[in-house]
Amino acid sequence: MGKGVPSYTDEEFVAAIRHGDDRALAQLYRLHYPMISHYVLQNSGTEDEAKDVYQEGVMVFYEKVRDGSLELSCQIKTYLYAVCRRLWLKRLTEKTRFSGRLDDHEPFLETGAEADLVLAEERDRQFALMGEALEHLGEPCRSLLEGFYLLDKSMQQLTAEFGYTNPDNAKNQKYKCLVRLKKLFFAHYKEEESF
Repeated sequence: MGKGVPSYTDEEFVAAIRHGDDRALAQLYRLHYPMISHYVLQNSGTEDEAKDVYQEGVMVFYEKVRDGSLELSCQIKTYLYAVCRRLWLKRLTEKTRFSGRLDDHEPFLETGAEADLVLAEERDRQFALMGEALEHLGEPCRSLLEGFYLLDKSMQQLTAEFGYTNPDNAKNQKYKCLVRLKKLFFAHYKEEESF
């Protein structure tokens, strides 16, 4: 955060917005936009469409907070993701005029907002568990996978960085790391499921 900009928890965001704090709303707006922009761009949308959908989603959140009708049972991030995803799928359907190119998405259009939130909460949980699995993975696996998947480094760059003799060796190591990560992830996942 920039100097002098307060950092809010989800509860504090809700309380501040309810009391008309525009700074809290502006900060919230900036905070989660990249996630929605990424989702819309990955699903046949443009940056302008992402901005429209996000603005609409934030307004839904804002109005529900201000009129006191919002009972938040998940993170604000999860709520905004579910609302914006629903708005974008609706727009996509309108754009394609039911041309049949949206078969994969249609089941979501038939569900209620609660079902969308359940899906988004599950995705949130999976991301958290994946982060936990990465923490337990150890080096060099963690840095190798983060370099390739999060930092978009090429196999050539990773080969040089980690001192592998050639890109094929780096690729093999990446594969072994992925297998280990998968095992760790599912071990954490089953552990959570048993509670």
